[in-house]
Amino acid sequence: MLYKRSSELFVAANKVIPGGVNSPVRAFKGVGGTPIFVKEAKGAYLYDEDGNRLIDYINSWGPMILGHAYDPVVNAVIEKAKKGTSFGMPTELETQIAELAVSMVPNIDKIRFVNSGTEACMSAIRLARGYTKRDKIIKFSGCYHGHSDSFLIAAGSGLSTFGVPNSPGVTEGTAKDTLLANYNDIENVKALFEANKNEIAAIIIEPVAGNMGCIPPAKGFLEALRAVCSENEAMLIFDEVMTGFRLAKGGAQELYDIQADIVCFGKVIGGGLPVGAFAAREEIMNYLAPLGPVYQAGTLSGNPLAMAAGFEMLKALNSDAEIFNRLDQKTAYLEKGIHTVLTEANIQFTINRVGSMISVHFDANPVFDFETAKNGDNETFKKFFHGLLNRGVYIAPSAYETWFITDALSYKDLDFTIKAIEEVANEL
Repeated sequence: MLYKRSSELFVAANKVIPGGVNSPVRAFKGVGGTPIFVKEAKGAYLYDEDGNRLIDYINSWGPMILGHAYDPVVNAVIEKAKKGTSFGMPTELETQIAELAVSMVPNIDKIRFVNSGTEACMSAIRLARGYTKRDKIIKFSGCYHGHSDSFLIAAGSGLSTFGVPNSPGVTEGTAKDTLLANYNDIENVKALFEANKNEIAAIIIEPVAGNMGCIPPAKGFLEALRAVCSENEAMLIFDEVMTGFRLAKGGAQELYDIQADIVCFGKVIGGGLPVGAFAAREEIMNYLAPLGPVYQAGTLSGNPLAMAAGFEMLKALNSDAEIFNRLDQKTAYLEKGIHTVLTEANIQFTINRVGSMISVHFDANPVFDFETAKNGDNETFKKFFHGLLNRGVYIAPSAYETWFITDALSYKDLDFTIKAIEEVANEL
């Protein structure tokens, strides 16, 4: 495929946008080459500025669960825009989508809408600290909760070592209150609690990790986190920005039958528009201003266009009894096809999948945390990525990102993808 126009646009973008992109992974730094500039999308397909059609397996990093330009969402946004795009005042629609979300997700009474997943996670941490009157949090290496300072922390040495900043601009003062644990390692978590008694406000975790590839929780891991939080009067925060309304109507809480104290949302809940949310039981949410002392605000929070898009998306998911079964079946079909062709090509690999989240790791050993995810053969992944791109299949341009399956994919699309993977595998 030719990408002349995309290359020209990337040169122009670099002159006025840092790195030519507004989010780093779009720059293709992990795979090399020039990023693809999209002109439009519909259903399961992207159409770039050079006229190429690509089968899309990132789907805007998750929200396009029913496909791009889903008609009910598009029409709702158009009609709402005709009546005004922002008011900075309450609207009935905010209550309607809040009522629907609360009805779909177990263990939440109230929800507050914000403008991004980053903002949702940042606000959830502030709420947990204010509610518990403690400062420290535990996060897991390889889990991404947005670019708020508290989350841009790399692991230090030793089980109870304070985190250190992983990005310039993050102060050591901020970093010292973030403790790092290894995903799927409950003994590591217990050691942190032991070393920081009565100081830890919360654990925040992606219940299914999606930023080191798809990493499922080990059997009993989430249950053990729930228990250790309860024992230590700390809060369990599920970052369901990716998993919320994707793995089940009620997200990972429903799928794994685990009750978190605070849940963060994004992606699907906005139907593709910029939005985030966080939710909890009434006594926790009432600790927020204007009812309580924890301040959180946003001029565009509850924006009518985002609320319109999200409301239509949630209504569609809530009314379709088979949507999550279909997504699971399609993703399982893709997994089986990939497994077959990579095995026949004698390539070392591991596939991780939970529902409609899936990733391919070029390492034969199990991938269960950030350290094992880093063992994958990145050179093979780069060839794999570009081989698929040249055949009209677009996957995440990073070995550390999950793929997101959309219901708009047909089995013909899946067969085309499996055939493309077979061709690429024979060239690796």
